[in-house]
Amino acid sequence: MSLRVLLLGDIVGKPGREILTEKLAGLRESRNIAFCIANAENASGGSGLTRENAAEVFNAGADVITLGDHVWKRKEIAGLMQSDSRILRPQNYSPLASGTGVGIYNLPTGEKIAVMNFLGRVFMKPADCPFRGADQALRQVAPHTRNIFVEIHAEATAEKIALGWHLDGRATCVYGTHTHVATADERVLPEGTAYITDIGMTGPHDGVLGRRKDRVIKATLTQMPFSFDVSKGDVRITGAIVTFDPASGKAEAIERIQISRDETP
Repeated sequence: MSLRVLLLGDIVGKPGREILTEKLAGLRESRNIAFCIANAENASGGSGLTRENAAEVFNAGADVITLGDHVWKRKEIAGLMQSDSRILRPQNYSPLASGTGVGIYNLPTGEKIAVMNFLGRVFMKPADCPFRGADQALRQVAPHTRNIFVEIHAEATAEKIALGWHLDGRATCVYGTHTHVATADERVLPEGTAYITDIGMTGPHDGVLGRRKDRVIKATLTQMPFSFDVSKGDVRITGAIVTFDPASGKAEAIERIQISRDETP
């Protein structure tokens, strides 16, 4: 029997959290979603994640929260990651950092699923190699499950694509986050790994990557500092749905999704 996992792109601010509260339960029911992974590193005021906002995302219907380069913008998240294994920071940060980037969870059908979170290195903050980190993490979860979802939170498309090929046949899905712009290259690679370079952004699209366009334009024109407040209009959920065989861990299909506030899932 095939199962479906829903991948949600970077949740931005209050608008992103609100549309999840309004739409995610219906989306899960209508598309028969077994598990939901949501990147929430921008969920609190556009940068970082608070304890309260993490609870809001979980209550909306996410099973696991992943983070990225803004993971430490809200210091309280360090303690929460120590106590809640459903929140993952990039695995290729220092092993001395709070939390972990690899988790194994139960699916409703009794099978297990592994989720991994890595940070890219091209045009990003310093981190250990995500390729070697993924190899090590795969060895860690191999005795427990073949169902493995790998998120690469990265700027460079080439780095994401290379990781997809590197893990083809060894992971169920490799998908990218961070750029907030969904790419149109979703496919199942030859050895059975679903791949997409970026799953986009859940939040306000009437702006620049979820921020007020007037502030971003002023900063660009003047080279002066402006506060990049979260935008409010044209709120959408974006992401992808992966269909896979839990017995083999192989992907069968990957589909981009986009839902606006006035749509019924």
